[in-house]
Amino acid sequence: MKFRDVNREYISGLLFTLAVVLTLSTSSCSRKLVFKESAIVPAAQGNVKVKKDKNENYAIDLSVRHLSPPERLIQSRDTYVLWADTERNGIKNLGQIKSRHGIFSKGLKSDLKTVSTFEPRNFFITAERAADIPFPEGQVVLTTD
Repeated sequence: MKFRDVNREYISGLLFTLAVVLTLSTSSCSRKLVFKESAIVPAAQGNVKVKKDKNENYAIDLSVRHLSPPERLIQSRDTYVLWADTERNGIKNLGQIKSRHGIFSKGLKSDLKTVSTFEPRNFFITAERAADIPFPEGQVVLTTD
């Protein structure tokens, strides 16, 4: 009798642990897309991390280094915008990319953290005159695979 009770507790604990491990492993899945080399901004290097959250949204974390200021491009612009090509909803503006350089940093760092309800397939960055536009109008400077 005691052996069965211990065995049930052991199996219950094992199943609970397995459920927790499976939940954590599926909820923490993220993918990283790397930007291709660009002839327009050859020094720029970066990536986008995408992670599906518990609300079925997509957390997007962009990080780019050495992205020259948009006003220094041959076709001078005012800002950079990150776009997502989505599976069902076409091209979506994800926001303006902020660039910064500090006293202790050696190069320009650009980043953007945002959330999308649409599942992104890939990303691209354009140089634009304004950030609040519904469709890309400017030159594409970086793209992911």
